[in-house]
Amino acid sequence: MNPLVRPDPGLFIWTILTFLVLLTLLTRYAWRPLLTALHNRQERIRQSLEEARAAGDERERLKREAAEIMRQARLEADALITSSRADGERVREEIKQKARAEAASIVAAAERRIELEASRARQQVRQEAADLSIMIASKLIRRNLSPDDNRALIDEVIGSVGEGG
Repeated sequence: MNPLVRPDPGLFIWTILTFLVLLTLLTRYAWRPLLTALHNRQERIRQSLEEARAAGDERERLKREAAEIMRQARLEADALITSSRADGERVREEIKQKARAEAASIVAAAERRIELEASRARQQVRQEAADLSIMIASKLIRRNLSPDDNRALIDEVIGSVGEGG
């Protein structure tokens, strides 16, 4: 028989001892550091997954906040536009009211001026009529009037002045 296939108890014991020593050495210097490295890597992967999940949640939260901010900005812009339109309408109405008041004031001042000028014109016409009357009267007086005619004319003028014009 072949010596390699034949059982040898000494070789068997030495093989088991070598195996146990090698197993102890591998366990102590290779297996534990390998398990520790695997455990650390697994922990880093778990943390990365948690951070990625947290980042995804944060992204969703930020997306919702951004949408809310945009909605709020649109509402504020709409309110501002509405307010601006209302202010514009109010200002336009105030300007119209001021323009109407100014126009009424200008018309009233023009009417007063017209009335004043008309009064002056009437006064001037009266003055000219009085001057013409005095001229006519003086021409008539220059003619030889009898004292009775002169006295009747004076009485008539005094009576008309006493009646008011």
